[in-house]
Amino acid sequence: MYNDDLGTIDSKNNLESPLDRLGAADADDAARPDPEAMLPLLDAPETPQRMLAARAFCELHDERAIPKLISLLEDACPLVRVSASYALGRNTHADAVEPLIARLQDWNGYVRKGVVWALGNCGDRRALEPLVEALTTDIPAVRLWAASSLGQLAKVGYETIVSAVPPLIEALRKDPVSAVRSNCAWALGQICRELPSNVVYAGAIDSLLEALEDDDDMGVREDARSSLLRVGDPRGLQVIEDLERDGWI
Repeated sequence: MYNDDLGTIDSKNNLESPLDRLGAADADDAARPDPEAMLPLLDAPETPQRMLAARAFCELHDERAIPKLISLLEDACPLVRVSASYALGRNTHADAVEPLIARLQDWNGYVRKGVVWALGNCGDRRALEPLVEALTTDIPAVRLWAASSLGQLAKVGYETIVSAVPPLIEALRKDPVSAVRSNCAWALGQICRELPSNVVYAGAIDSLLEALEDDDDMGVREDARSSLLRVGDPRGLQVIEDLERDGWI
């Protein structure tokens, strides 16, 4: 579907906020931009000023910025759209969910990456199907964040999140990029903590155990192990103990 790959994925730090790569100012209060100065710049005719203001609201929380940031999702400049997406991931609002979902059709992979991250932060059930679609069809850097965003939706309710489990299991087993598989393992661990002990839960645990024992990437195996430990599933804990005793992990 897309061919605008974003380059090498840092699988060691793939759960860090993408905002770290935007070059935003330090979180120290003394370094924070002035919201009163930044709000008017969201409407500035000059592209660099709009981008500067949108990036400022990646740090600032101000509901007055939300309608303007939503409008900037349609900006002609992709750097403005990227910044607006991340800012809406910090300034979450129900009104932003549908515009963010629509922006998943953006031609620019950096924009889509920001959008899936923001949708995970929104914690809205409407984001589930679009995130699953991104996980199964998009470029690696977007699939990576779609997986972790699905994990962030773990608390939206059983009827909603249960449908995310099969595609996460499929991606954990088959995605060719190890960093994506790692995030799927993390996401399944988050979701399992919210599931009752049923067939869906058992299938997710099975997939984590399979990754722990069979994945050819050490990072994926470690993330599967960490998820199993966080869930505290007795079967998972026993397998980990057995593998440790035998020197396999």
